[in-house]
Amino acid sequence: MSTFLTEASEIQNDLAAIRRHIHQEPEIGLDLPKTQAKIVAALDGLGLEVTTGKTLSSVTAVLRGSKSDKTVLLRADMDALPVTELADLAYKSQIDGAMHACGHDLHVAMLIGAARLLVKNKSQLNGDVVFMFQPGEEGDDGAGHMIKEGVLTASGRKADRTYGIHVMSSQIPTGVFTTKPGTMMASADEIHVTVVGMGGHGSQPHTAKDPIPVAAEMVSALQLMITRSFDAFDPVVITVGQFHAGTQANIIPDTAEFQATIRTFSPENRSRIKTEAVRLCESIAQGYGLKAEVKVVEQYPVTVNNDAHAQYVGKVAGEMFGAEGYMDMPHAIAGAEDYSRVLEAVPGSYIFLGASVDKDVTKSEVNHSPRAMFDDSVLYRGTALLSELAVRSLNEMV
Repeated sequence: MSTFLTEASEIQNDLAAIRRHIHQEPEIGLDLPKTQAKIVAALDGLGLEVTTGKTLSSVTAVLRGSKSDKTVLLRADMDALPVTELADLAYKSQIDGAMHACGHDLHVAMLIGAARLLVKNKSQLNGDVVFMFQPGEEGDDGAGHMIKEGVLTASGRKADRTYGIHVMSSQIPTGVFTTKPGTMMASADEIHVTVVGMGGHGSQPHTAKDPIPVAAEMVSALQLMITRSFDAFDPVVITVGQFHAGTQANIIPDTAEFQATIRTFSPENRSRIKTEAVRLCESIAQGYGLKAEVKVVEQYPVTVNNDAHAQYVGKVAGEMFGAEGYMDMPHAIAGAEDYSRVLEAVPGSYIFLGASVDKDVTKSEVNHSPRAMFDDSVLYRGTALLSELAVRSLNEMV
């Protein structure tokens, strides 16, 4: 058994207590002062070089090894979601309208655990480790902010490798790790459309320019464009999540608005769909004598693992946890991550860890559900893997 696995199991109760403390006081966005304070307190006394963000409530900690010519960066996100928790837990959220529904509280606890174990085994480190505690993953591009503030060079040199773990409340067996080479998660962008017409009386639509059916046609046309213009083996997903128009049944409004999320799995399709979607909406509006105001809001790029490092994760996890503790990820998922920005700059791999509370993971509530629950008995496993990856990566780099 790995030394780290043994040592991590010994602090499992401490990790669970940290996780539950954070879970009870979730914070949203880039400003997370209470969460930041909890992390700083948990790292106190370890001898790390700890700094906090200037424009966001981030925490960066550096552990110096026996040499400082190589660096591994380990990342955890720490923000919650604007969700009211409906799960029946003794340590449920005490903040109305905020919940750790995506497991970031577990990520923080695992990274704190890795810091403790790596400090304890500092003599094994043939290089430096950067611990990246990041707010604002849920749509606020916290990774981008931390990169601008220098997290990738926090050790004094650019990180050579990077690893991060994300827990899943469903789909993956509890305690099992999975990843894949290449594209692991989709990009995420949004398209915001306002169709500008001319209002009037519902009984006389010919005297107005009704924006509602035109906007509705755009919604359908966007789906048709995907099926007829994009390769099914390089998927594109557009989902309209907001559609607003009008105030009363017999009044034609001046405008109709909708917003959609766009997910792609390649940089080429990401660029193309943004151009094609704008052209399509503008053309439909023009065809009916109306105007479309279309804005694309760029968010996160495709999350792409380095092939060799993803395979390395599988090798290390298999050796630590056995064949039943690791499985190859069959295909990418359409969720998105701002850790993709780190992986664009530093070779490494993102990793999923099953944390379902149910034996049948297909029936578990998914991440982001107000009823999502995460089994924090897996914390020591994530802590052990991050620690092992850091030590072995630094020792095996040439």
